[in-house]
Amino acid sequence: MTLSIHGIAASRALRPLWAATELGLSFNHVPTPYQGGATRMPEFLALNPNGHIPVVVDARPEGEVVVWESMACALYIARHHGVGDGASITPATPREDAEALRWSFWAVNEAEADALTVLMHRMVMPAERRKPELALVAAKRLAVPLRVIEQHLQQQHTRGERHLAADRFTVADLCAASVLNWARPARELMAAHPLTHDWIRRCIERPAHLAAKALG
Repeated sequence: MTLSIHGIAASRALRPLWAATELGLSFNHVPTPYQGGATRMPEFLALNPNGHIPVVVDARPEGEVVVWESMACALYIARHHGVGDGASITPATPREDAEALRWSFWAVNEAEADALTVLMHRMVMPAERRKPELALVAAKRLAVPLRVIEQHLQQQHTRGERHLAADRFTVADLCAASVLNWARPARELMAAHPLTHDWIRRCIERPAHLAAKALG
């Protein structure tokens, strides 16, 4: 089998790149930027007619599988290229699988837009283009979902588990942390949610995350 991941690490493609790296997979990285028209070329549109990265192409004995949408890509890699042995990022139980699904969709629906606004207007964009008022409003809105995950992490700590789905890092943490990490420039928000901030830090300091980010 040959696994190919189209995209660049400085995008949502980081999610499947991180998942594959966590699992120690041998994969073909096809650096495809989201700017410059590469995603509008006919050969790319044949893979993803939406014209967005990432795209995962899995050449399997039974036929080629194409996956797009970054969370779906990461979840697919964990489910079909990992082993649910209770040691890897792959869910090992129905409960862990449910946590991976719900926190991934939760992150996209409840936090991603505002987290990206914080990142762009407090860090990424040139200073003259930033609008601090947009970042402030986004950070205030993020207090609601962060309260939810803070409570969940508190419950997990009570169970003796320091991650979202188990007492180990899983794809649930990977997907959710890849979104909430964008909100870290809102320092006052992070200070108000210390368990969440510590959990994000532990996730992004993992060697596999650092290695995936270096892929370019």
